[in-house]
Amino acid sequence: MLEYLTSFAVAFAASLCLTYAVRQTARRHNLVAKPRPDRWHSKPTALFGGVAIFLAFAVAVLFSPPKDVPNSTILLLCCAGMFALGTLDDVVNLRPQMKLVGQIAVATCLTTSGLRLFWLPSSVLDQALTVFWLVGITNALNLLDNIDGAAAGVSIIAAAFIAYISHSSGNYPIATLACAFAGAVAGFLVFNFNPASIFMGDSGSLFLGFFLSGVVLLNNQVGARRKLLGVLIAPIMLLLIPILDTALVMLSRMFHGRSIAQGGRDHTSHRLVALGMSERAAALTLWLLSAASGFIAVLAQTIPQAVLALILPMFAATVLLFFVLLGRVKVYEAVREPRDVRGKALLPTLHEFAYKRRVFEVLCDSGVIALAYYGGYLLRFEGAIVQPYYSQIVRTLPLVLIVQLASFLALGLYRGVWKYMSVRDLPTLLRSVLGGWALSVLAVAFVYRLTHISRSALLIDALLLLLLIGGTRALFRWFHVLSTRSQHRTHPATRRALIYGTGDAGVLMARELIENPSYGLVPVGFIDDDPQKHNRNIHGLRVLGSLSRLPRLLQESSDGIDHLVIPADTGDPTTLKEIENACRQYGLTPVRARILLDTPYDAVSGAAE
Repeated sequence: MLEYLTSFAVAFAASLCLTYAVRQTARRHNLVAKPRPDRWHSKPTALFGGVAIFLAFAVAVLFSPPKDVPNSTILLLCCAGMFALGTLDDVVNLRPQMKLVGQIAVATCLTTSGLRLFWLPSSVLDQALTVFWLVGITNALNLLDNIDGAAAGVSIIAAAFIAYISHSSGNYPIATLACAFAGAVAGFLVFNFNPASIFMGDSGSLFLGFFLSGVVLLNNQVGARRKLLGVLIAPIMLLLIPILDTALVMLSRMFHGRSIAQGGRDHTSHRLVALGMSERAAALTLWLLSAASGFIAVLAQTIPQAVLALILPMFAATVLLFFVLLGRVKVYEAVREPRDVRGKALLPTLHEFAYKRRVFEVLCDSGVIALAYYGGYLLRFEGAIVQPYYSQIVRTLPLVLIVQLASFLALGLYRGVWKYMSVRDLPTLLRSVLGGWALSVLAVAFVYRLTHISRSALLIDALLLLLLIGGTRALFRWFHVLSTRSQHRTHPATRRALIYGTGDAGVLMARELIENPSYGLVPVGFIDDDPQKHNRNIHGLRVLGSLSRLPRLLQESSDGIDHLVIPADTGDPTTLKEIENACRQYGLTPVRARILLDTPYDAVSGAAE
């Protein structure tokens, strides 16, 4: 442990000094990244932070070189080659194809030394897959470097988990190497966290990605292969966030007819900011997701595979659903129309297939049904499902899937639009889920006579099914609210408004304004003369006080309030006169809101007769 701390401290101290020196030098010679429409920073920022990271890492390695680790030298030399390629790109701006050729060449040099993933029985195919892994992760870290602190923080977390797994496997020199890497990046992160005063550039991002993808090969080479599933899963989970971010960006740009190589504000971090997060919060969210995936990678090495077979799909499904929902955040307009039947389907067709046809919802429910059914047995037998029950799970699961999905359809689960889910939809949810579960139990009992089927496990299955089905619907609803609020922020004519009164009409108007950004009004709270309602929350909006508190509310509002919305049920002439005087005195525009039903209606002209 002392060696780990020493290696980290040496790299961290060297990185602090070197990053400061590089930043000052870059500013002195005007080596800065200037703001661009497709980039996130708003002021000139020093470049070449990757030089400081690499040199600090080299200092720590020279101070405590890895011993008795085959091929560690070739890995470090190839990392130096990737750093040189990135530095050249920062200086002369290489074309994408030239940079890709250089990356493949460096990755091939590494694999010829015998470092491979060992995922395929054929050495040739496995070497090709390893090259793809090295180049893919290298570019994934490069793409993740799109907001202050994101790539550096994720890299530190990944390196920390690599060090832990290496130490647990007895690979102490590899753990020391990972600690030195984490220290070098941490020193740079001091200057790179929002607001960043220096960027790492390609010299840093390519080095980070190549080292992280290469060091796991050292673990594969000398690590104890106690569990095949853990060996396969750990590298992917450690670098899951860069992988998913790259997949999201590539698919999004492809579906919108944009070049994959061009820059843009369409990364995971940018979408989180579009949902209302600050840049710091977006970076911290990526760190949290990276830490969670690293924790799963650690579990893959330690827990029974029966338990891992439940935890891993649940985590993967949650993260995948999160990224699918992020993919729906509007970050740019499509630049071309969808192709005809001879071309590839673009985003409108995918949206039609996945959402309007409810295919994605059905697939999500299928996974939930399987996880709940397996999880019921796993919890019942405390992680050790004996063979007769395990075989019966495999035999009965198809029948359970078919019956429950058919029941969901028949009992109305798929009739609702779940992004608008409310309390009124709960009876349908309960009827569909519990009814589907009961029918599946009857079907299993009729076909298999409940032989080697645990009744208590089936009861746990019902509870898990209800929680997971309800949870996915609640997630749809929550994300819809976040997405709508982001549209309010980006609407060109958005104005802030208070709503007078918390009666039925006021609550209805608040919900309508929240759900419909086209009005250009975003409600910021209620005012109501009933003191018992003060400081309560309605649809996420606080009741701020009475009309007499309006002057203070206007002074406390940092962004200003433009309108006061008056629902139709506010009909007292005295109150209306008081509201009118208050609006005139404090410069607010009163807006009278009412629901208007015109009848009879001329369907041809679109106007009331």
